[in-house]
Amino acid sequence: MLHPRKLFKNIGPGVITGASDDDPSGVVTYSQTGAQYGYRFLWLALFTTPLMIAVQEMSARIGLVTRQGLGNVIRRHVSRRVALSLAVGLLIVNTINISADLNAMAAVMKLIVPGNAVAFLFGFAVLILILEVTVSYSKYANVLKWLTITLFSYVLVVLVTKQDWSAIAFHTIVPTLTGGKESWYLITAILGTTISPYLFYWQASEEVEEESLLDKMKGRIEMKTKIRKMRHDTMVGMILSNVIMFFIIVATAGTLHQAGIMNITSADQAASALKPIAGSFAFTLFAIGILGTGLLAIPVLAGSAAYAMSEVFQWKEGLGKKFRDAKAFYVMIAVAIIGGAIATMVGTNPITFLILAAVLNGLLAPVILWFIVRLASDKNVMGGNTSPRSFATIGWATFALMVASGILTIIQFFR
Repeated sequence: MLHPRKLFKNIGPGVITGASDDDPSGVVTYSQTGAQYGYRFLWLALFTTPLMIAVQEMSARIGLVTRQGLGNVIRRHVSRRVALSLAVGLLIVNTINISADLNAMAAVMKLIVPGNAVAFLFGFAVLILILEVTVSYSKYANVLKWLTITLFSYVLVVLVTKQDWSAIAFHTIVPTLTGGKESWYLITAILGTTISPYLFYWQASEEVEEESLLDKMKGRIEMKTKIRKMRHDTMVGMILSNVIMFFIIVATAGTLHQAGIMNITSADQAASALKPIAGSFAFTLFAIGILGTGLLAIPVLAGSAAYAMSEVFQWKEGLGKKFRDAKAFYVMIAVAIIGGAIATMVGTNPITFLILAAVLNGLLAPVILWFIVRLASDKNVMGGNTSPRSFATIGWATFALMVASGILTIIQFFR
């Protein structure tokens, strides 16, 4: 059995990527699913896991084998125009996502500590920006690793509340479809939340950062060994992500849904609604989870956009570099975070940002997936380390599913 310290050291980009997928926006989506439909959509946690593993493995493989970020590989092997279009799209989507996450964190913080929500919001934005710009990659990666622990607060919420475990087991294994556009929208929103474009770029670039760090520490390691380690890390990360999604749905299904509270539109509403039903302890755990996942996800959202833009324009990049050595890269991080904070001031309802982020993620993800599957299977790009055929098959199936999801999301959004 691994010692906890050794287990912690083995956490890599895959686990951090998977953990960041459960951001406050995702928490709202999963909370609404559990509150409105109870346990009926738990099967999606199981269903989407192999899709996430395959897609993220291919993204990580591209970064690991080529030692270049996804944006750079697309620029070199597809075209600069395509790479730029995708990077700009990612920056816009991520900024909107950051705005929604900051809103959720500030609102939840206000429930715990009396104060001004705007002050909390900009406080979080400045704190995250300072950490991401000033702390070295090795230390910052450790900060992100510790933040993954906060995800388990959602597991504890389930353990301290009463649940119908026979119903949970049934709906986890047996797919259930409920009619109506609201349920179909939630399905597409869950797909957009779990299979998100920013995860593709972040993990590919972090594999490059991790390799540079390991080369300095240990020297060269055989590529097959690296791929095996990366795949294990990615599998653990994606399974962790969906396990947390599962527990958030269970937590809200067994409490809010059972109490007749079926319309959750914000993270703070989900947390505060738990208090009179499940008690102060459950409320506190849920709130801590939202703050922790926000502190984890926002740096990933901003960082992935900065990597994408830097790779298109061939700017020096990397969290392992000091500000003076990668100014444009860090400026892009600031643009995404501060832009997200300012966007909250336009007076738009926070739920609008969540919906918009889900719609844009649903549209952008399959476009990027098209290039990821092709590039990861191309011997001219990957040499003898192309993705296994099984992963490519799952990748194309995910692409088709995301295309259908995106079309359905557009129809539902404009109806």
